[in-house]
Amino acid sequence: MNGKIILDTEKVGLWIYPEEKIVHHQIRKFIYGEDFQNLLMKGLELFIEYKCQKWLSDDASNSALKVEDIAWGDENWKPKVLAAGWKYWALVMPKQIVGKMNMRPLIEQYSNEGVVVKVFDDSVEGFNWLKSMD
Repeated sequence: MNGKIILDTEKVGLWIYPEEKIVHHQIRKFIYGEDFQNLLMKGLELFIEYKCQKWLSDDASNSALKVEDIAWGDENWKPKVLAAGWKYWALVMPKQIVGKMNMRPLIEQYSNEGVVVKVFDDSVEGFNWLKSMD
C-alpha cells in the first residue's frame, strides 16, 4: 500500500492510489463538522480527478457520526460521489459499538444505491479486496 499522501494530520490521513483507482481515508481521532466534511470533499476531488471507482474507509478510531454530518453527506457528498462512478467500498468499522451501529444504515443505503460494500478488520485486507475488484 504505497499511495500518494494527500493529508497526514493527527486527526486524519488521506491517500490516493492512482494505478488502483482507490481513495483511502483513515480517521485517527473522532471528527465531525468541518473536519469530517473537508476530508470527504478532498477525497471526492481525488476520486473525480483520478477517475476512481473504489473507496477505502478506515473508521476504526472514529465514533458515531453526528446527525448533521450524515445529513450533509446525503445532500452534498453522496450525489457527487455516486455520479462520479463509485462502485466498491471497503470499510473498517469503528471499534466503538455506537459507531458500528451508526454505520449499518449507511452501509445499507449505499448498497441500495449499487455500491458493493464489504467490511474488514483492517485496511490492508480492504485494500487487497479493492485491488481484486474489476
